[in-house]
Amino acid sequence: MRILILGCLLDGPMNGYGVRRRLEAMRADLWASVAYGSIYHGLGKMADEGLLEVAEGGKGGKGVYTITDAGREEFHRLLLAAWHEVRPIVDPFQVALTFIDKLDRQDLIDALYGRVTQLQMNVDALGHVIGLKRQHGAPEHVRENLRLTRAMLKAQLEWVEEAVARVESDELP
Repeated sequence: MRILILGCLLDGPMNGYGVRRRLEAMRADLWASVAYGSIYHGLGKMADEGLLEVAEGGKGGKGVYTITDAGREEFHRLLLAAWHEVRPIVDPFQVALTFIDKLDRQDLIDALYGRVTQLQMNVDALGHVIGLKRQHGAPEHVRENLRLTRAMLKAQLEWVEEAVARVESDELP
């Protein structure tokens, strides 16, 4: 969340609501662990750390924040770390997959077919969103992020479709 907040503030001062709106516009909920409720806490904490300054008091005590030089350095450090570090994607589905043998066959098949439907809907929806972003002149890097998300969903869809066949032919679990 720190890198997202700092990155938003690179474009200029804004309050917590502005940060949230920027993240929503980026559809960050699709590709990042975004907890919108933690934005104000993050802003306050980073201000305490000297990464941000309160540029002006806002309505209801909600200040407008600006990034400091230390904040820019922290953003750069976090950005480079994210580019160079490959981390496993934490997905609750993989936890469920660990216990595939604990479901009865029909529940498993129903769950897999349900997952196929959801994944296909998400792949299709992202294809539509990518097209809209292109029509509305979104920067290429925004579309690229959505393409990466779509590719990961397509890979999981392919795996699930193969898993359904394996379960139905009694190869799994």
